[in-house]
Amino acid sequence: MNYKRIPWQQYFMMQALVIAQRSTCDRALVGSVLVKDARMIASGYNGSVHGQPHCDEVGHQIVDGHCVRTIHSEMNALLQCASNGIFTQDTEIYVTHFPCYNCSKALAQAGVAKVNYFYDYRVDPLAKELFEKVGVEVNKITIDPHYLENLLAEISED
Repeated sequence: MNYKRIPWQQYFMMQALVIAQRSTCDRALVGSVLVKDARMIASGYNGSVHGQPHCDEVGHQIVDGHCVRTIHSEMNALLQCASNGIFTQDTEIYVTHFPCYNCSKALAQAGVAKVNYFYDYRVDPLAKELFEKVGVEVNKITIDPHYLENLLAEISED
C-alpha cells in the first residue's frame, strides 16, 4: 500500500467537515475548527442557543431570507474559546463554508490570522474586502481524494 500522511490543512478541513454533521440547521451544515500551533483549540457547528429549540426540532426562523435561529459555526468556536479563557490571537480557522460578513468581522476582531474554507458558499465581497484590509489570509482548501479513499477502505475492512 502506498501510504502518505495527510497534510495538516487537509486534516483540519476534514475535521471541520465531520463537525458540520452535528449542525441542527439543514439550510447549511457548517463546521469550524480553530487551530493554534497545529492544535485544535475549539470547534463549532451551526446550532441554536444552548437550551433553545433547534431547527431540526421546530423548523427554521426566517428573517430576510436567513435562518436566525442558529448561531454560526465560527461564532460557536469563538464563543467556546471565550467561555474557556482561550486566546484566539494569531489562530487560524478551518470552516466548511466561506464565512458570512458578520462572522468575518468577529473572526478579524478575535485576532484570527488565517481563514481556510472548503465551499465557495455565498462569498460576500464585503467579507473578502475586510479580510484584505485587516491582513487576514484566506485560503480555499481542497482535499486529495486519496485520503477519502484511504478512510473508506479502512471503514469497509471493519
